[in-house]
Amino acid sequence: MKVEIKKFHELGVQELYDILQLRSEVFVIEQDCVYQDLDGKDELALHVIGYKNKKVVAYTRVFRAGDYFKEASIGRVVVRKSERQFGFGLQIMQASIAVIEQNFGSIRIHISAQKYLTKFYSSLGFKKVGEEYLEDGIPHLAMIKE
Repeated sequence: MKVEIKKFHELGVQELYDILQLRSEVFVIEQDCVYQDLDGKDELALHVIGYKNKKVVAYTRVFRAGDYFKEASIGRVVVRKSERQFGFGLQIMQASIAVIEQNFGSIRIHISAQKYLTKFYSSLGFKKVGEEYLEDGIPHLAMIKE
């Protein structure tokens, strides 16, 4: 998988369409969750895009401290269902952590993790903080990486 990092204004129309399609495919269709994906924050984010054969297969968006949470953060973590067996989730998260460290100098990163993925995020150094909560009807946990 090839990873590229882009600001919102650097995204091409087709590229943005492919990202939004992937987010909808996984979060809305696969997870059966109706939520406001287009939340007005994409313009603030750095977009971490994973490509395989020129197709978007993995994605996150990252924020500097204060743009989403008090800490720098990673969100909209997604891997195309047909590509999950190749370790792209780990690769896109490692790239996202590196982007935050290189661009924002942050060593404290906040994520809102779907509960079933806490073991995966723990393997990357994230620790649970606080109690479980529902976000868009799905159990989540706040997690912090120091």
